[in-house]
Amino acid sequence: MLFNDLFRERYRTVLVRGGAEPEYVPEVGAQQPAQVIFAHGYYASALHEISHWCIAGEHRRTLPDYGYWYCPDGRTREQQTAFEQVEVKPQALEWLFSVAAGFRFHISVDNLSGNGAADEAGFRRRVRAQANRYLELGLPARAVQFFQTLKTFYGTADRFAAAWQADDPDAAPVNQ
Repeated sequence: MLFNDLFRERYRTVLVRGGAEPEYVPEVGAQQPAQVIFAHGYYASALHEISHWCIAGEHRRTLPDYGYWYCPDGRTREQQTAFEQVEVKPQALEWLFSVAAGFRFHISVDNLSGNGAADEAGFRRRVRAQANRYLELGLPARAVQFFQTLKTFYGTADRFAAAWQADDPDAAPVNQ
């Protein structure tokens, strides 16, 4: 509801509950708006897919799945390293969105039947550092709209900084 109310008209994009796999489907003329499809109705999947959409530029939003490759679960170490590199920014936004919604964030290496993470602790640090950069320097335009909407809807605006700090005791205080 929050996503659709914010972005349906201006960006002709809706958030849709899907099945097994999340997906992005660009708009089809005037008949069908673009669809950000999240898996199984899972809240975390919705926040993650919204994060990808908030980062995708205008051209990428015209391409199925934003034109990105996706190598499914069972990745080699090299494939996993590449996956972790491209997932830093979306997972940083997802983490911020989760805290803004009062929802627990879980880092995802998304490689359960493969060799796991290439560097899970390092990946988590890079995601956290990127989230802190977003808080310090600003989120992408669509992301900041959604972030502010989540904080307002869930009533977390006044306690966001404390919640963010509590989610990682090693983090420096923030003024969001």
